[in-house]
Amino acid sequence: YGVPNMWPVLLLILLLGIPSHIHTNTPWCSPIKVKYGDVYCRAPQGGYYKTALGTRCDIRCRKGYELHGSSQLICQSNKRWSDKVICKQKRCPTLSMPANGGFKCVDGAYFNSRCEYYCSPGYTLKGERTVTCMDNKAWSGRPASCVDMEPPRIKCPSVKERIAEPNKLTVRVSWETPEGRDTADGILTDVILKGLPPGSNFPEGDHKIQYTVYDRAENKGTCKFRVKVRVRRCGKLNAPENGYMKCSSDGDNYGATCEFSCIGGYELQGSPARVCQSNLAWSGTEPTCAAMNVNVGVRTAAALLDQFYEKRRLLIVSTPTARNLLYRLQLGMLQQAQCGLDLRHITVVELVGVFPTLIGRIGTKIMPPALALQLRLLLRIPLYSFSMVLVDKHGMDKERYVSLVMPVALFNLVDTFPLRKEEMVLQAEMGQTCNT
Repeated sequence: YGVPNMWPVLLLILLLGIPSHIHTNTPWCSPIKVKYGDVYCRAPQGGYYKTALGTRCDIRCRKGYELHGSSQLICQSNKRWSDKVICKQKRCPTLSMPANGGFKCVDGAYFNSRCEYYCSPGYTLKGERTVTCMDNKAWSGRPASCVDMEPPRIKCPSVKERIAEPNKLTVRVSWETPEGRDTADGILTDVILKGLPPGSNFPEGDHKIQYTVYDRAENKGTCKFRVKVRVRRCGKLNAPENGYMKCSSDGDNYGATCEFSCIGGYELQGSPARVCQSNLAWSGTEPTCAAMNVNVGVRTAAALLDQFYEKRRLLIVSTPTARNLLYRLQLGMLQQAQCGLDLRHITVVELVGVFPTLIGRIGTKIMPPALALQLRLLLRIPLYSFSMVLVDKHGMDKERYVSLVMPVALFNLVDTFPLRKEEMVLQAEMGQTCNT
C-alpha cells in the first residue's frame, strides 16, 4: 500500500480475516458525540468516513468543562472506540462559611456560579461581596469575612435641671445608669463614667456626664447629658452701718439666715435675723444700728444699769475729788486707749466728789447727784478713796481696782469673757481692730 503508518491496520485486517477493501470505505464505529465538548476526527488516508476503522478523533471540552478519559480516540476493529470520554463541568473548592455570616450561590461551586456573601446583623462584610467560579477552578476573589465594626448603642437620660435644697448650695441628683447594647454579639466589655455618679450632691452650675461603652471588638459608643443645678437667691444683704452681719450657707440663697448685731454704743432697730424665703424675698425688716441714748433721768441706779444690759460693759471710775492724782492719771490712760474701749464695748462712768456735790458723768451726759449716790451705794463703792469697778454685760461685778490699772491688763481680762470671744470672731470677719 506504500503508506508505512497503515501497516498496523493492514496487519490487523489480515489477522482477523477482514477484507481489506472495506476499511476505508465503510462506516465502522458509531459516531462520537460528547456533550459539552467538540470532536475533531481524521479518517485513514484514502477513506471517506470519519467512523471508519482506524479513524482518530481528538476530544476537546468546551470552556468550563474538563475531559475525563483519553483526549484521542481510535476506531478499533471491534467497532468500538478505544476509550469512553465525558466532559464534566469544572468545580471550584467549596467556600468556607464566614464566622457570623454566610453565602448564597446560584449554582453551587460549579463553573460560572456566582456566590454572594452576607453577614449577621451588627457585622460588616470585609472583602469582596460576590465571587465567581472561574475556568481555572478558582474563585475570582478572596474569601470574605464578617467583622464587628458597628459601635455599641447606649442612650443617656435627658438633661436634668434641679434647684438646690433650702439653706444649701447643692442638691442630690439620681438617675438610672444607662445600659449599652451591642448590635453584634450583645457582649460588652467596659462601661466608663466621666463625671459625678448618680446619687451625688451636685453643686451650683452646669455639669457634663458622659458614659462610654466598648464591645469585644473595641468599638466605642458614647452618650452625654447635663445636670444643671440652680441656686435660688434673694440678693445679697449688707451689714448695717456700725453693725455686724453673720449669714449661714452662701448668704443669699434660699433658706439662708442672716443675723445682725451692732457695735458697742449702738442699738439694733429692725429685725435681728432675716431669712431668704421661697418667694425669693427676705423676711422681716431692714435693720439699722442707732447710737445708744442713755437716759440719765431715771429714778434708780438699777434702772440706769438696765439700759446697758447685754449691750455694754461698764468701767466705773470713782474719786472723792477731781484733784485726785490716781483719778487724773487713770483717766488720761483711758482716753488714749479709747479705740480699745470701744472695740470691747466698754463705757466709762465717772463718779466725782462727795454728796451733795457728787457729779456723775457718762460721756457728755450728767446724772443727778442722787442717782450718782445710788450707784455708789448699789455697787458698794468707797466714798472717800479712788476705786474702779468692772461690770460685764449681764450686770455682774467682774473686777475691782484700788490703784492704777494699765489698759492692756484691763483688755486682757475682758478678752477672757465668753461673750467677748464671740465678739472677737465677728470683729475679725469684719476687719475691725485696734493697735491698742
